[in-house]
Amino acid sequence: MAKQPETGNSAPPESAAQGGEGSTASAGNPKRPAVPQAAASPVGAEQPAGRRAVTPRKGQYLVTARRSPGMQLMGLQPLSSSLIEQSLRAMPDIEVVDTVGPKTIMGALADGYSDAPSVLVAKMTEQKAVTLHQQGQGRLIVERDQSLALLEPSLQMPPLVAGVAPTAGPVLSSVFVVLGKDNAPVKDAEVYLFGSFLPATGTTDERGQVTLTLFGETTQTVRALYVKPKFDYWSFYQPQPDISTDEANVVGLRPLSDVPSLAGFPGQQVYTWGQKVMRLDQLPGEYRGQGIKVAVVDSGIANAHEDLGKVRFGFDILNKKTNADTWNEDTIAHGSHCAGVIAGADNAKGVRGFAPDAEVHACKLFPGGQVSQLIDALEYCIEKQIDVVNLSLGGADPSEAMEQQLLRARRAGVACIVAAGNSGGPVQYPASSPHVLAVAAVGKLNEFPADSYHAQTITQFIDGNGFFSAKFSCFGPEIAVCGPGVAITSSVPPNNFAVWDGTSMAAPHITGLAALILAHHPDFRTTYRERSAERVDRLFQIIRMSARRINVGDPSRAGFGLPDVLVALGLQQPQAGIPAGATAAPQAAAIGGLMGNAAAGSQAMGPQSFNPYPAGYAEHPQLSPQALAAGQWQQQFGGIDPAYAAYMSSLYRRQGFPFAPAFGRQGW
Repeated sequence: MAKQPETGNSAPPESAAQGGEGSTASAGNPKRPAVPQAAASPVGAEQPAGRRAVTPRKGQYLVTARRSPGMQLMGLQPLSSSLIEQSLRAMPDIEVVDTVGPKTIMGALADGYSDAPSVLVAKMTEQKAVTLHQQGQGRLIVERDQSLALLEPSLQMPPLVAGVAPTAGPVLSSVFVVLGKDNAPVKDAEVYLFGSFLPATGTTDERGQVTLTLFGETTQTVRALYVKPKFDYWSFYQPQPDISTDEANVVGLRPLSDVPSLAGFPGQQVYTWGQKVMRLDQLPGEYRGQGIKVAVVDSGIANAHEDLGKVRFGFDILNKKTNADTWNEDTIAHGSHCAGVIAGADNAKGVRGFAPDAEVHACKLFPGGQVSQLIDALEYCIEKQIDVVNLSLGGADPSEAMEQQLLRARRAGVACIVAAGNSGGPVQYPASSPHVLAVAAVGKLNEFPADSYHAQTITQFIDGNGFFSAKFSCFGPEIAVCGPGVAITSSVPPNNFAVWDGTSMAAPHITGLAALILAHHPDFRTTYRERSAERVDRLFQIIRMSARRINVGDPSRAGFGLPDVLVALGLQQPQAGIPAGATAAPQAAAIGGLMGNAAAGSQAMGPQSFNPYPAGYAEHPQLSPQALAAGQWQQQFGGIDPAYAAYMSSLYRRQGFPFAPAFGRQGW
């Protein structure tokens, strides 16, 4: 018998504050055993003065009403955000530390509900979170507030307990001196020495000098030397280096202008190799992204840089309670690098961005960003009517609270373009969401020195034009397109340029292109002028359809291919022999990753009709764009977005939620 619907103003039962003993599940995942608590530590609670036992902090959780089409089909309305907050604040063992939600009527109504969809950030024990989740009876999301990463390939925590640190044996200590142009010392260069065990690392001083020590190693067991300058020079990588322990080892770095494509740089403005292969250098000068708002959710943007001086808006989410105006302090330089690719100034020097006249907003989320703060950043984007958001971040497990916010953003006309990840494995979240455009990274041979570390990103997946799938790039059916992501030159503070790798660098190329499309493609002056999910879907479709095939042997590594600026703006038709969307079939098999609204795939672009799904639905014709357009989904599922249903259904079943069938049919 179907359960009688409850009123939309009901709140989580007060009994959620009690009980829960003996539960072995984690919040949001009833089937996963709880992690053993630190209370079992043999260290006593009482310690001498100046010492304290290490114990776990209270966990930080996201609590919000579940808002899904499936619930509406069951006759259930979302819980009231205000009553949820009242209930949580009344519980003595829960500390509400923040409330993330709309600040204007526009934001409140962005997802079609009359009640403001606030997310509460609260501290509580894991046991309490489990109890709260259970008492919510499927209508309350309770999940950990996960940490995010900037998708930089860096040292990771060890995956297992093992003995890798030698306790005896030889000790190798060597001095390294890093020199640049005219033998000038290079300060703040990171130097890594790799042996058989743990690497040694250090940073050069004013003399360009650093001393590194490896334990259990000799000069014959050293495997590699890697030097990463802070800016203005190419990196250096030497496998099997001949290291001296008696004399200083000198490393000479190449200026960026040593590569032909950067000749005269930075005094002379250049287009980077990535911009050239996307044909930005052939775009008429009047196409500059005027009138479009772009947000870079990252580490901030250093607008003191000459190429970033036009950036005048931002929000420091990390410090919003003290000083939200410190968005222009970029201590990591990651956000500034991304912003330079998107909208670097056209000032006759440095690097010109894709859309130098776009209005750029900086949402500072790093260092230390969490899912709750990313939700807050997207709320800012909804409120400010941002058109395109660049998300060169990820690393979290799928989050239902985050998914609801991504859906709200899409419905509000905010297009999210996300880096796929740098782990070399499956696409990371949130790039795996069906509501975003996931971007993989490719490189191109002969665009960097052979002795730079960029050469280590080359894989066996190389096509006839020298394009290769970057070794670090995540891959999978969720990949929509690829972007240049190896040896990308862009702006870093204080007023310099650096060459970096990553899907973090690939995504801004596509974000910049998206700004140009929204500003200048005729579709967005007429049919898709108004902000909506359909506008976002059309944008993503145009990007895919403009892409040229990258033949790297595995379509899941490049998606539809590398977008072409001239084709995307409707200035040229796809090149003969390189059909746009030629790699569509493998992607079409995974509907969630390709198009937020798959029905848009049946639309035509320009004078010639184009079907990006030639054979992708042979086994599941009911999921084809034609079937969707004919209303089969509306008849079977009451209008549920098919991509959303597929993605959330698989997510919930993976996490063990009992209400998964509400998002799709049994046996999905």
